[in-house]
Amino acid sequence: MTDREGSWLPQAARERLARFSSSGVRTSLLSVPGAVGVESVGLTPVAEVMGCIVQQIGWTGAAGYGVGVSYGFGAVNFRPYVDALYHGYNTALARMVTEAAAMGADGVVGVQLTRSHLGQSNQEFLALGTAVRAQSEHRPRKLFTAVLPGPDVAKLMHAGWVPARIGIGIAVEAQYLDWRSRNQMSVISGNAEVSGPTQLITRVRHLARDTFQRHAGDAHADAAIVSDIQLRTWEQGDDNATLLGAESKVFGTAISRFHTGRRAPRGSLTIMPLR
Repeated sequence: MTDREGSWLPQAARERLARFSSSGVRTSLLSVPGAVGVESVGLTPVAEVMGCIVQQIGWTGAAGYGVGVSYGFGAVNFRPYVDALYHGYNTALARMVTEAAAMGADGVVGVQLTRSHLGQSNQEFLALGTAVRAQSEHRPRKLFTAVLPGPDVAKLMHAGWVPARIGIGIAVEAQYLDWRSRNQMSVISGNAEVSGPTQLITRVRHLARDTFQRHAGDAHADAAIVSDIQLRTWEQGDDNATLLGAESKVFGTAISRFHTGRRAPRGSLTIMPLR
């Protein structure tokens, strides 16, 4: 069963769809408040759905990316590695959406995106969520996805917003530290800012957030809700040269307005306007 690239379903998933069709038993990953919340806005939980891919990603340091390294404050080109991460997450999402569509769902809420190392260079990208179906006569033209939990989806829809799709922003950079940063990182420097790492981490976080915003904007959404911002750093080198790397990932949900009522969700949500 295929749709777009990456939306192939394995035999185990097809067998699960057949059991779902014959039994009619509904499963859900939503909490009780989450299930009640989505029901209150006309969304019925259909089943928990999953998409995954195991992918080999070479992670052997700067030389493992097949690119050159610039010294001083030059950066390594991590484009092949970043492309591999996007391929993993997007493929897992596409397969999850294909399974949800085969069940007659209109959206998937509470999506969990994870990446696990399986040994050597193999990594699993997993998308797991709860498929929901609209009870109204006018159903969405395109299946939506959201990392937001059920209660937050209900609050959004009560306030006049509807989820569009999951947005992802990834940025990876590395640079060799100059003598000033190396001295600042020494024990004898005391409590002082380390300028090189500060600049690198600030830059990579900005790039990930900017990419997330553009990705959400591609869905013609009005805003985006950031759910998670991750950062990972690493070092390699010796006493003569130290390469500092940083990887930032941003996950969230693009949302669109469907009415301008004054009702607002209870509690707070971090919303990033797209314009």
